[in-house]
Amino acid sequence: MTPAQKRPIRLGIQMQPQHASYEEFRDKASQLEELGVDVLFNWDHFYPLSGEPDGKHFESWTQLAALAEQTSRVEIGALVNCNSYRNANLQADMARTIDHISAKGGTGRFIFGTGSGWFERDYDEYGYEFGTVGSRIDALAENLPVIEERWARLNPPPTRRIPVLIGGGGEKKTLRLVARHADIWHSFSDPATLERKLGILASHCAEVGRDPGEIEISTELRSMTTDQADELLALGTTLFTLGLSGPEYRIDRAEEWIAWRDAHNAA
Repeated sequence: MTPAQKRPIRLGIQMQPQHASYEEFRDKASQLEELGVDVLFNWDHFYPLSGEPDGKHFESWTQLAALAEQTSRVEIGALVNCNSYRNANLQADMARTIDHISAKGGTGRFIFGTGSGWFERDYDEYGYEFGTVGSRIDALAENLPVIEERWARLNPPPTRRIPVLIGGGGEKKTLRLVARHADIWHSFSDPATLERKLGILASHCAEVGRDPGEIEISTELRSMTTDQADELLALGTTLFTLGLSGPEYRIDRAEEWIAWRDAHNAA
């Protein structure tokens, strides 16, 4: 049985926190939850990535805490947190806190999506050392065990085993981290690339004694057609995320993919 058969298809929406007021972001988040999306993501940057470079923008973690209180059903997280910006133990504590805020008497809904960082302006403007691609990935590898250990020591502990999503496709380092730590791998891959990298991921999983089927495969829809999404689904992708930018946060685009998801899940 493939992962696609084991898991239902899920639709995430990355609500990019740019070019919109907080009120616009909040109201569209409520509409998207009511429509039935499965996950609401934002991103962890300090400036817009498209449009006016100095346009409106809000910070990721404080926004996620507000989403945790506002929503009641959807899972929430960053796609993805930048490991470079915050001490590892602090990241763990913030994640645990948002997990509890989102639980509302039940199980938390926070997904710890994380990556090594890449947007140099964030680093320069906020005073973080940019380093190199390799040094940033090495820092992520050092911090993930620290985060996991802190979760085991916090009082109160998280309400559940917080799912870890790792974004990136580096074959020698990133996929090894996915094999060791991730519950979800955000792949950024076309079908041919995904098929090849799934084989590499399986090899890394074998090294650590893990079943690769335990890892949910995630991708971004971007300008993808439903036929292209079907190809990725056939390879085992089950979490598909559509990016929506402010100020519009185009609800109609989400509705189209909700219909695609529901048709497949009902088949």
